[in-house]
Amino acid sequence: MAKLKVTQIGNSLGVILPKSVVARLKVAKGDDLSCTDTTNGIELSTYDEEFERKLEAARKVTRRYRNALKELAK
Repeated sequence: MAKLKVTQIGNSLGVILPKSVVARLKVAKGDDLSCTDTTNGIELSTYDEEFERKLEAARKVTRRYRNALKELAK
């Protein structure tokens, strides 16, 4: 666990990641991160384009077959 400080960056707010967090995430300047809301709080991870495409495909299927999925869940 690392303590992060919120700082002003232009008109936005941001956090500075310590070297240990950067190393653990295996990211560099300019890389994208994914922020996910979990039951334990916010999870920060490297952004995975392939996973995002798969997730969007799953969302489309869920919307399209919403009624069938509700029936199957009974």
